[in-house]
Amino acid sequence: MKKYKVAIVGATGAVGNQMKEILQEHDFPIEKLYLFSSSRSAGKVLEFKEEQITVKELTPDSFEGIEIALFSAGSKTSKEYVPYAVNAGCVVIDNSSAFRMQSDVPLVVPEINPFDLKWHKGIIANPNCSTIQMVMVLKPLYDRAGIKRVVVSTYQSTSGTGWKAMIELREQCEAIMNKKEVNVQVYPYQIAFNVIPQIGAFLPNGYTEEELKMVNETRKILGDETIAVSATTVRVPVFISHCETVNVELKQKLTASQAKDILSSTIGVKVVDNPEDSIYPYPLMAKNKDEVYVGRIREDLSVPFGLDMWIVADNLRKGAALNAVQIAEKMIKLRLI
Repeated sequence: MKKYKVAIVGATGAVGNQMKEILQEHDFPIEKLYLFSSSRSAGKVLEFKEEQITVKELTPDSFEGIEIALFSAGSKTSKEYVPYAVNAGCVVIDNSSAFRMQSDVPLVVPEINPFDLKWHKGIIANPNCSTIQMVMVLKPLYDRAGIKRVVVSTYQSTSGTGWKAMIELREQCEAIMNKKEVNVQVYPYQIAFNVIPQIGAFLPNGYTEEELKMVNETRKILGDETIAVSATTVRVPVFISHCETVNVELKQKLTASQAKDILSSTIGVKVVDNPEDSIYPYPLMAKNKDEVYVGRIREDLSVPFGLDMWIVADNLRKGAALNAVQIAEKMIKLRLI
């Protein structure tokens, strides 16, 4: 099997670290791994397959000879450096929102729309973490019964913001328990023992950037602009894993039992649903797992063709790093690299 020269941009961040770990877990065919970061983190030494790799500062010339680049350093960095990577002949899988809604950039969840990879022009966008776990559950229902409308509320962990947010949550909890002053830097308000109904900047229509990502990305991935989507995204004091309540109005009737059967046979989805014994997904269940968990599946009492459900996934894995690696694996399988 051919081996590839692979780079991770943003290698010292939460998602970048997960990308490195998953490449190793999956025994990805790597000839050489390159790790890049900002000047602040350059010089750190990280381990990969018992090899010590020094993190280098990202520059416009970093991509010469590299075949696959996994970007996890944020939209600003992607907008600046992805063009350099593509011009150097590198295939870029970008985890930021920089290119997701560009018409010539595939937005891909490999289990759902892998053949969109065939029309890439050097960039493939990794969807938003909350969108990924939701569409993993919606797609098989969409294929069976069609979807008219989706209403989703998210409960997103601090790891979605990065290391600094996770550290701040821990430090705030410690300060509160020890009756010390609480330091607030990452979020607008204290996150410990609190919830914040804002992820991303507010837009003129009252929605946040994160909420509109879920609206627009869901339609693009499922390839159906007629689906009505309304989202409310909330940050909660959890370290890892995002949760969602999802109400979906179908075009045809599916009972809760039928939906469970469909989802139970869906690759990448795990049904955990036995409410009589208090068995349902929760953040710690999904931590460090690749599957998207779904439970609390029940028929909506307010509309004829509606379902309610609870979806949980590790946002650093399937919501980000794993999906990116799976894209690269699928491109190799399809002989697109």
